[in-house]
Amino acid sequence: MSVELRPAADRHYWANEWLTSWQSFPATGNYDLFGNAHGVLVVHNDDVVAAGEGLDAHQHQNMEILTWVLEGAVRHKDSRGHELVMQPGTLGYMRAGSGITHSEKNADTSHRGERLRVVQMWVAPHSDGLEPSHAERDLAAALASGEPVVAASGRAEHRDSGAIEIANRFAALHLAQPRAGQTIELPAAPFGHLYVARGQVSVNGAEPIVEGDALRTTDAGPLTVTAVDDAEIVYWEMHAAFDV
Repeated sequence: MSVELRPAADRHYWANEWLTSWQSFPATGNYDLFGNAHGVLVVHNDDVVAAGEGLDAHQHQNMEILTWVLEGAVRHKDSRGHELVMQPGTLGYMRAGSGITHSEKNADTSHRGERLRVVQMWVAPHSDGLEPSHAERDLAAALASGEPVVAASGRAEHRDSGAIEIANRFAALHLAQPRAGQTIELPAAPFGHLYVARGQVSVNGAEPIVEGDALRTTDAGPLTVTAVDDAEIVYWEMHAAFDV
C-alpha cells in the first residue's frame, strides 16, 4: 500500500488571458498523458474560465471526459446535437469514442463577470471506436447529506445506482460534500485519486490536506475522510491501469 501526497503548489500551472488551469497531471504542452497516468485517470484539471470565454469547437477521440461544475455555469455544444447549460452540482459526461467535436464555454455573457470553475477529468476507455454520446446528472440534492455519491461508473456493481455509465468497467467516480466534523468512508481500490476541491480534510487520521491537494493511492484499503471544515472532494476508485 502506498499513499502519495501531491500538494496544490506542485500542480502543473497554465494560463492565458481567460483561462487559469491547475493540473494534477500535466495536460498542456508536449506531455505524455498516458505516461503520467495513475490508474486509468490521465487528466484532472481545476480550471477557471473568465465570463463569456472558453474553448471553441475542437475534436476528441477515444476518451471519457467528465466535467464537474463548481462555480458559474458551462455551456456545452457538440456535433451530436447536444446543447445545454450546466450549473453547479451538475456532472457532465462526454464519450468521445470514434470522434466528436464540441465547445465548452462560460455561459455568462453579461457584464457581471461571473467566473466558471470546473474540475475536468479524462479517463481512458476500455474500448476504442465507441459511439460518441453525452449525458449529465444534477447531483445537488444527492450530495446534501455529505455522504459520498457514485456519480459515474463503468463497474457492474454500480449499474443500478443511478450513476452515469462510463465506458471503463474498471473505474468509478465518487463525489462528496462533507460538513465540518463529518466523517465519511471511501472504498478501497488498487488505484485511487482523492482531490480536495474545497475546504480541508483529514484522511485516515493524518494531517489535513487542503484545497488543490491530491492523494494518489495504490493498493489502499478504505479511506476514512473527516472534514475539518465544510469540504468538497472528488475521488476516483480504479481497479486497473490505463493499458488494460
